[in-house]
Amino acid sequence: MYASVTTDGSSAGFSTAAPPSKDLGVEVADIAVVVIYFIIVMVVGIWSSVRANRSTVGGYFLAGRSMTWWPIGASLMSSNVGSGLFIGLAGTGAAEGIAVGGFEWNAAWVLVALGWIFIPVYISAGVVTMPEYLAKRFGGQRIRIYMSVLSLILYVFTKISTDIFSGALFIQISFGWDLYLSTGILLLVTAIYTVAGGLAAVIYTDVLQTLIMVVGSFALMFIAFSKVGWYEGLVERYMLAVPSVTVTNTTCHLPRNDAFHLFRDPVSGDLPWPGLLFGLTVLATWVWCTDQVIVQRSLSAKSLSHAKGGSVLGGYLKLLPMFFVVMPGMISRALFPDEVACVDPAVCQRVCGASVGCSNIAYPKLVVELMPVGLRGLMLAVMLAALMSSLTSIFNSSSTLFTLDLYHRARPKASERELMIVGRLFILVLVCVSLLWIPVIQTANSGQLFDYIQSVTSFLAPPITAVFLMAIFWPRANEQGAFWGLMSGLVVGLIRMVLEFSYQAPSCGQPDHRPAILANVHYLYFALILMALTCLIIVAVSLATAPIPKEHLHRLTWWSRYSQEPRIDLSGPQVTSNPVLSDLSPDSDSLSGSWWCRAALRLCGLTGSSSESLSPVTESSELNSLQEEPLWRQVCNVNALLLLTINVFLWGYFA
Repeated sequence: MYASVTTDGSSAGFSTAAPPSKDLGVEVADIAVVVIYFIIVMVVGIWSSVRANRSTVGGYFLAGRSMTWWPIGASLMSSNVGSGLFIGLAGTGAAEGIAVGGFEWNAAWVLVALGWIFIPVYISAGVVTMPEYLAKRFGGQRIRIYMSVLSLILYVFTKISTDIFSGALFIQISFGWDLYLSTGILLLVTAIYTVAGGLAAVIYTDVLQTLIMVVGSFALMFIAFSKVGWYEGLVERYMLAVPSVTVTNTTCHLPRNDAFHLFRDPVSGDLPWPGLLFGLTVLATWVWCTDQVIVQRSLSAKSLSHAKGGSVLGGYLKLLPMFFVVMPGMISRALFPDEVACVDPAVCQRVCGASVGCSNIAYPKLVVELMPVGLRGLMLAVMLAALMSSLTSIFNSSSTLFTLDLYHRARPKASERELMIVGRLFILVLVCVSLLWIPVIQTANSGQLFDYIQSVTSFLAPPITAVFLMAIFWPRANEQGAFWGLMSGLVVGLIRMVLEFSYQAPSCGQPDHRPAILANVHYLYFALILMALTCLIIVAVSLATAPIPKEHLHRLTWWSRYSQEPRIDLSGPQVTSNPVLSDLSPDSDSLSGSWWCRAALRLCGLTGSSSESLSPVTESSELNSLQEEPLWRQVCNVNALLLLTINVFLWGYFA
């Protein structure tokens, strides 16, 4: 699932100085590898920017709807795998075992649902952003505005901050570079090609980043496994990985007995199996099927078959992090138990600057200790790839949401060029917010900010999942039901979130004084309860109020996706003239202004000349229909079944 699975309290703030780990002295070969990596990324970014049609809204935000299955699949993977996933998943693996890998394997099922259930409805509805779909489905503006604002807040305060935090942590531990300088350079390089090239540049650079990530991670995985004697050696050594300094009369320094089982006790387990199977699916449906960052990739496909193929490839790629992130995290504990598995607050403070635990250094520690010169540079490139690919995806999707759902709403008559410039400026604003956010993350010494990201998602996302499921599968759901379902879900989720922030989880050996709803109701169970509650409220309010007439629902639900009847838009004809689907030619007003103004417009492809690179016909005609070639439809179906079969086998084998 999303990258922010973290250990209990082990990700506290850190100082800008590098922590006291082995002095590395960055080798010339490592720097050379990183420089070559940056050059290649910039070349790919510029090449795809020049190649793409960036002068229309559809070209910039949806890559001209010309993407094939393989870049979409790679981009789905790398948009989701941020640097937070390497730090967080490996750290949780080191502390608690393989169960956290279930977060990744769960994604395959939801990705198939994206390609076969959600994308056909979004395509037949003709939408570009998720709030826009809700506006067409339910009418009114309040749901659309609420969803846009909530999504932007979640992006800035969860996804962007965790990725920057963990990327910076990795760079610090590995190289001892200054935190602000390294993050600033990263954000600048990232922003340049995102601003210039739009979604096409982001997706093509994502393909490169995915390749680097998989190759580098596998290199480290094989080196690490060879050190412990492969899987049998890992099982044996992990269960013996106990730090030399322990807290008396406690067992929290011992590895869990069920460390090598995916399915854990439904009551006392740290990740109870019903929560992992069902509660996690609620959160995964939000991430993979209703979240702008992910869905935007699939909507850029040139046909429905390509969107399905991208989902299947993404599902195959999500099988890998268990082997190249979670298990190496466990190997790190087996090799360095005194540092990675420390439990004594004084020792932990000395090792990583956080008294609550150091499992988050598991992956960086492995890189620093095991990777030879040159390959260490490759692993730094892997982390930079993970960081940059997820940041570019979030920047591009956030600017799409802001421009099309908020700005275009406020200025319905805005010209196409104005929307393009606003979208690019918003990315620059996000970069500045991200940089200003770093000291806030640093000073959160309790580590709360980073630890609670996963649970924050479980408090705010289930109502959104519920509304999308009801919108697609239950035509009787109406605007009042959806709105009050969202609001009541938000209130209940916020109450739990405030409680979570007010009471800290007890450290090793301390009694638990938290209220029962925190201590006894796991956040994955809470996600299930919250979604069920939201669904009940949507049903009750919808049945108590007038239904939406059928002529407003053609091609907006699963049951009416093939309908050919003309649809009367609920949101009124004025504002739904969607700039992406109409793809008007860009304003041909003369490029007035100074030379730097003209140069900036040329960099962004807004001079009008590139608008010839894709005819409007290619941009929308094929994808607005749900037609598929029978052969490719069969190929996609067979592959999806094969993916799910492999997935079930892996769950069963490690259960």
